[in-house]
Amino acid sequence: MEGLFLITVVIVLAALTFDLINGFHDTANAIATSVSTKALKPRHAILLAAVMNFIGAISFTGVAKTITKDIVDPFSIPHGEIVILAALLAAIFWNLLTWYFGIPSSSSHALIGSIAGAAIASAGFASIEYGGFVTIIIGLIASPFLAFAAGYTIYTLFKVFLKNLNLSTTNRNFRFLQVATAALQSYTHGTNDAQKSMGIITMALIANGFQSGDDVQLWVQVSCALAMAIGTSIGGWKIIKTVGGKIMKIKPVNGVAADLGSVIVIFGATFIHLPVSTTHVISSSILGVGTAHRIKGVKWDTAQRMIITWIITLPISAAVAALMFFILNLFL
Repeated sequence: MEGLFLITVVIVLAALTFDLINGFHDTANAIATSVSTKALKPRHAILLAAVMNFIGAISFTGVAKTITKDIVDPFSIPHGEIVILAALLAAIFWNLLTWYFGIPSSSSHALIGSIAGAAIASAGFASIEYGGFVTIIIGLIASPFLAFAAGYTIYTLFKVFLKNLNLSTTNRNFRFLQVATAALQSYTHGTNDAQKSMGIITMALIANGFQSGDDVQLWVQVSCALAMAIGTSIGGWKIIKTVGGKIMKIKPVNGVAADLGSVIVIFGATFIHLPVSTTHVISSSILGVGTAHRIKGVKWDTAQRMIITWIITLPISAAVAALMFFILNLFL
């Protein structure tokens, strides 16, 4: 029992590390547009995002419960503690690798792929809860398309209603509005992304016999929220640069439209307890806005590089997690 307690502590620390990395890896996306248009200074944007992420993270637990029970059954998975630790280490590895190269990959894809890969390595394909897993995958695939459509539609409406207004005055006014949309986007990011670590800690507590239900304990909620807020305060400048400038040249009116488009999709997913990739959603919303603004102004080579990374994240993270499981299983 003492050994099981120790490995549970290690899993909790690994999950909080994942959450902290998620903070500076993914939260950069939430403030990229407001920083690139100079609506907010980088330091102010990061502070705002950290506070709003924390508030968002302690507001909901539905996504956490989905992560806990809809990918694998935490009550019956063999070597559950090794599966969870292997999944976390693989997701952390992939997040750090893509962050180093400034590629806005998906922490959600990395974590979900890693859980599946480690579980398959432990007990075969029968260990996957296919009903919940397929629903999660459908959400991950559909959300970028919905975000693209939302960004495109909102910016198209802006063009119709603002066409007779002075451009410089409009952008100046929208720069103030962008502060509010950046805060809202950071809040919705917290409602979805921080819950993934809450879910995997809860899974570990169940698998190791320290909890009998799937409710997220308060200490888990607060610690994950704090880890993400601290990670956010560190910042992710490489990803801010990619999302905020290498997809399209963003002006305040573009930024507000992109922020609103992604907020609608992320919060909608949180409301129905589905984990989505905030990276995919935010970047796709920007692509939608860029297409509505001027399709030739979108830097499609950057978009193509991002899409390739999104596609390969699930299988690579699953393979790395399987390898991690076999290595850990030799020693634990």
